[in-house]
Amino acid sequence: MKTLSTNLKYLKYLFWLGPMLVVAGAIAGIVSGSFSAIPLGLVIAGIVVIGLWLVQSTYGETTRPSFWSQRSTQVGANALITTLAVIAILGLINYLAANNVGRLDVTENQLFSLAPETQQLVRNLKQPVKVWVFVPQPSARDRELLESYHRQSDRLSYEFVDPNLQPSLVQRLEVKTNGDVVAELQPEGRKQYVQTIAPTTGDSLVGEGGFLSEVKLTSALEQLVSNRQAFAYVIQGHGEHPIDQAQGAISQAVKTLKDKNVTVKPLNLLETATIPTDANVLVLAGPQKPLLAPEVKALEAYLNGGGNLFVMVDPNTNPGLDSLLNGWGVTVDKRIAIDASGRLAQLGPAFSSVSQYGDHPITKDFGNTLSIYPLAQPIDVKTQTNIKSTPLLFTSDRSWAESNVKEQPLKFDPATDRQGPLVLGFALTRAITAPAPSPSPSPSPSASASSVTPSVSPSPSPKPSASASPSPSPSPAATASSDQKPKEARLVVMGNSRFAEDGAVNQGINGDVFINSVRWLSRADDQSLSIRPKEAKNRRLGLSAQQAGLATWTAIAILPLLGFAAAFGVWWRRR
Repeated sequence: MKTLSTNLKYLKYLFWLGPMLVVAGAIAGIVSGSFSAIPLGLVIAGIVVIGLWLVQSTYGETTRPSFWSQRSTQVGANALITTLAVIAILGLINYLAANNVGRLDVTENQLFSLAPETQQLVRNLKQPVKVWVFVPQPSARDRELLESYHRQSDRLSYEFVDPNLQPSLVQRLEVKTNGDVVAELQPEGRKQYVQTIAPTTGDSLVGEGGFLSEVKLTSALEQLVSNRQAFAYVIQGHGEHPIDQAQGAISQAVKTLKDKNVTVKPLNLLETATIPTDANVLVLAGPQKPLLAPEVKALEAYLNGGGNLFVMVDPNTNPGLDSLLNGWGVTVDKRIAIDASGRLAQLGPAFSSVSQYGDHPITKDFGNTLSIYPLAQPIDVKTQTNIKSTPLLFTSDRSWAESNVKEQPLKFDPATDRQGPLVLGFALTRAITAPAPSPSPSPSPSASASSVTPSVSPSPSPKPSASASPSPSPSPAATASSDQKPKEARLVVMGNSRFAEDGAVNQGINGDVFINSVRWLSRADDQSLSIRPKEAKNRRLGLSAQQAGLATWTAIAILPLLGFAAAFGVWWRRR
């Protein structure tokens, strides 16, 4: 009996086998993904061993105090309860943090934050939208971008799909190749192609163009939820910038407009003799020759009917628009803007830099970001009671309007030049008064014909109808759908067009100035007009060999020695 009691005394050390079995079973179940018979059996066996140890510790020895009444047990229980409480508190903090994510982007261009345009669009979603990404293995970068969208609104969800495993979904969404990204408006099922990304097995194998793009995804979402298509007609035939790829073209800006759900088409007023009824905005980009009188009258009639016109004029040209612009109180200063601020010294003084913008939807999110205008001329506006004008682009205080650029070196002459800051662009609106109900309805069926009557027959006889009918009969599509708001015509005038050329449109925020102007004119007031997502800037610091050596010795020797010296000084004083 004594031998049996002695052997039972050592059974308490089998307690360590219980936790080991529980841990082994838990690890096996987690690694395998399911708690089958073996992991579950190990856990149960460990619990049984721990239970037997507790029974033995409580009733096994009668000569010693009970296990639960021992001081070591009480101390250990307190430590265990404290540890479990700390773990529970940390778990609760982790749970709250995971469900209430807060992010702070301290990069210069907010590289890891969605653009304001994207944020506003996603937050204003009225129907659920799901983004399908058809790749066998998703990249962490694409997942993080989509998660950023999802954080803005629960109405936007996403899913990565292996196209080889779900052929029915591939067929329903009309996926053509691996890497296609499709946005679907639910429950309608209306879909919009976004882009094709690289179906990679690792981020390191993908170039910059192989990842999901915020610009393309936001554009696709905008097209998906938009209930109308905007049409912009670029007037041609007077030496304006072409819209297709060519010397001096604005093809890059046109492509961006198409990505923004704006259809761009060329328009030759002398060939068509009409302004299309679906024209939301007309763009006159740098005419080198004057427009003919019928064309100018057609544009005036278009504006009088509530149309929208974007005029960009360059120095040393005469577009023949004086009568049209004067009707809005606009005059173009023929002098050339000179920039002596030094910000564009490498380009020359004729390149005007702008970092101050007016308070307007076109420029509301520009801040102090730079835009560049080569060979620009100032724009002036005379205040009129029925026209609201807002200056858009301000040059610096160290600029002036030069009257004689041939005289070198360029120097400000108070007698002939004009001191800055100068205004290079204005946005104007004019309310269109409602027509009286008395005019005969006969011209109304052919709204477009009446709006361009001056271009069809320049004889004096139709002039009265051209001036009387713009209000009732012309119906530019830009204002046809506006029943709630008062009808108004919009005009944007800028003293430069070369800022929108291919190659220049990507300098600073030149592209945003052009795109936002067209979109404001196209009545996209319910959509955000903000900075497009920017790329990371190269901020690498180039050090010479001496500078690198100094930095190394400062880090590994000088700073530690200074620390030791300070510590020794404190010790010496307190000694």
